[in-house]
Amino acid sequence: MDAVAALNEIAFWLERGRAATFKVQAFRKAAAAIGPLGPEEVAARARTGRLKSMKGIGDRTYAVIRQAVDGQVPDYLADLREKGAQPLASGGSDLRESLRGDLHSHSEWSDGGSPIELMLAAAEVLGREYLALTDHSPNLTIANGLSPARLRDQLDVVAGINEKAGGTRLLTGIEVDILESGELDQEPELLERLDIVVASVHSKLRADRKTMTARMLGGIQDPRTNVLGHCTGRLVEGSRGTRPPSEFDAVEVFSACAEHNVAVEINSRPERQDPPDALIQLALEAGCLFSIDSDAHAPGQLDFLQYGAERAARNNVPADRIITTWPVDKLLAWAG
Repeated sequence: MDAVAALNEIAFWLERGRAATFKVQAFRKAAAAIGPLGPEEVAARARTGRLKSMKGIGDRTYAVIRQAVDGQVPDYLADLREKGAQPLASGGSDLRESLRGDLHSHSEWSDGGSPIELMLAAAEVLGREYLALTDHSPNLTIANGLSPARLRDQLDVVAGINEKAGGTRLLTGIEVDILESGELDQEPELLERLDIVVASVHSKLRADRKTMTARMLGGIQDPRTNVLGHCTGRLVEGSRGTRPPSEFDAVEVFSACAEHNVAVEINSRPERQDPPDALIQLALEAGCLFSIDSDAHAPGQLDFLQYGAERAARNNVPADRIITTWPVDKLLAWAG
C-alpha cells in the first residue's frame, strides 16, 4: 500500500483512540517527510536503508514504510484497524447513522494539528456529507486565532479546495469568541460571508452568574450566530485537568437560543461532555435545536461524534431537532 497513506491512517487511528500527541506526530511528521519524494523514490530509499537517515523517520515509522513499499499492510496498522473496528461508544448507534455532518472542527490554521485537506479527507472516509471548518477568532491568541486578513485568506483556500473536492463539502465557518461585552470577536462583514458561525465563551469562565448570562445573551442575540458552542466550558477529564461549569441562567439562555434560532451544541469531546445532561433536558424543554459536533483538532477526532450521539440518544433528543442530521441544503437555508 502507499506508505504515506499508511502513516496517515495510523495517525488517524491513534488520534481516534486519544493516544499521546507525540506518538501521533511521529507518524504525521514521517508522512510529511516522505510525501514530496514520490512512491518510487520512497521505495528505493527504504530498500537501501537510506530512509533511516532522513529527518522525521524513526525505527517504528521506517518499519511501517518498509512493509508498505513491499506490498504489505504494515503490522502496526493492521493491529490498529482491528482495534478500531469496535465503536467508540456503546449507545446511540441509530442516531449516529443519521448524522450527516459536523459543524465544529479546527485545522493547523489555529490550534488544530493538521492541514485542512487532511481534515476533509478524514471526514470523507467517515462518510460525512459536510464539514464546517471553524478555526478560532483573533481574541484567542493562545490558539492562534485568525485575524480578519487570515480569515479572508482561509476563505480563498476553502473555495479552492471545494473546486477539487469529492464527496464531502467543506463549509466556511468560525468558532468566534463571545467577548465580555457580548459582542462577537470578528468583523461583521466577514461573519456574514460564512456558512456557519459557532459562538463560544473561552475566557473569564468563573464570572458570576449575572455577568455570564448577559455575556452569553449578547452572543446568542447576534443574528450571525448559528450555534452556541460548549456552553458551560467545563472539563471533566484529560491532560488539561478538570474545570467546573460556568454559572449562568440556563432557562434564560436556552429560551434565547430557541427564540433566535441558535442551536445548542452537544460537544462530543470526551473531556468536555458539554452541556451536562441536566442542561440538555432544559434545552429540550425550551424548544431548542441541537448540533452534535466533534470539536475535532485532528482528523481521527472527527469520529468523536459517536460520543455526542450516545449522549443525545440517552437524553432522548429527537433526530429532527439535531441540525447535523439535516442535508446540507436544508442546513444552509436555516443558517442563512
